[in-house]
Amino acid sequence: MEKKTVLVFDARQRSSLAATRALGKREDIVVYTTDCTNSSLAGASKYSQAYFQSPDPIKSTERFITWLIELIAAKKIDFLLPVTEVSSRTLIENKHKLPDIKLPFSDLDTVLLLSDKNKLVQLAEKLGIPVPTSTMFESALDVDQTKISLPCVLKPSLSKVNIDGAWMSTQVHIVHTKTELKAALENAYFKFPFMIQQYVEGQGAGIFCYYQNSQAKAFFAHRRIREKPPSGGVSVLSESVAVDATMQRYATLLLDHVSWHGVAMVEFKVGADGVPYLMEINTRLWGSLQLAIDAGVNFPGLLFDGEFVDLPQQSTFSTGVQLRWLLGDVDNLYLNLKDKKQPFKSKLMHVARFLTPKWTNRKHEVNRIGDLGPFQYELKQYFSGK
Repeated sequence: MEKKTVLVFDARQRSSLAATRALGKREDIVVYTTDCTNSSLAGASKYSQAYFQSPDPIKSTERFITWLIELIAAKKIDFLLPVTEVSSRTLIENKHKLPDIKLPFSDLDTVLLLSDKNKLVQLAEKLGIPVPTSTMFESALDVDQTKISLPCVLKPSLSKVNIDGAWMSTQVHIVHTKTELKAALENAYFKFPFMIQQYVEGQGAGIFCYYQNSQAKAFFAHRRIREKPPSGGVSVLSESVAVDATMQRYATLLLDHVSWHGVAMVEFKVGADGVPYLMEINTRLWGSLQLAIDAGVNFPGLLFDGEFVDLPQQSTFSTGVQLRWLLGDVDNLYLNLKDKKQPFKSKLMHVARFLTPKWTNRKHEVNRIGDLGPFQYELKQYFSGK
């Protein structure tokens, strides 16, 4: 059997580890991993045949692409799988410089249409999809701060902006006072287009999708049980749930309209009125990817196979499957215990929930029997403070 060779990027990410394991278990695929550090989480997996340290694409796109072209030729790589926005955008924008190779994304204009929050809001309004009331600005200089209603959300159009070949991260700001508004607008990335949105109280939710050449092939959904920080952030314990029909309809409207190809995470916030308001779309793999794989939707496998053969639609997956990121859950417990605002009884409940075992339908994200290298690597990094 002639094997295809896959290069998984961003190997420090847990989603890269999930992709490495999912693809590396197959007999028809050889997986290599890469990142800009001298070692990595996914690189420690037995399913990574080799790990390569790359130049940092955040610091220099040119050096990164030159290095990649040489590696593709040396290792005869067939398929590229980036995970973060920086690596994804860098590869899509420079695809014309690369040899003929599989990259499971739509074209750059389509990716930017969905990942640019200003453009996405305009498209959603056109399609009749609920969004928070939004006002677009080209830069902070265009804002009359005396006319802004509070609280509000300052949302840069892009989560990363490229300046002279280097990437800068942006940040969404929820502001409650005029002082907070003024301070937020002084950030350098508000020299670029952004929007000011109505603040919507509610619960975050999302739909995870795979499209092959404009056709919806798979959907997935989960709920967050615990996060880091506890107030809201990265999921440390999550559970697969049935896909919400309304959110799926809105996601399908958007992705069908742009003839999407690849994966997408469509994020909503369900308001007090029960309406799911569109927040953003991430056009790449996501942090809790392993949960989808465990529940039966192998998104990395779909991305790979979808570049070579026509795929059937996948209509089912297992609900009630849980995924726990153990060290992230430790952090969640620590942050709850040190919170001086929480009563002692509440802290005891957090300890009890943390220690209560679940014998069925729960898997650990990193520490897995049969591939312990990543957990050993993670422990070393955790206790060294890196």
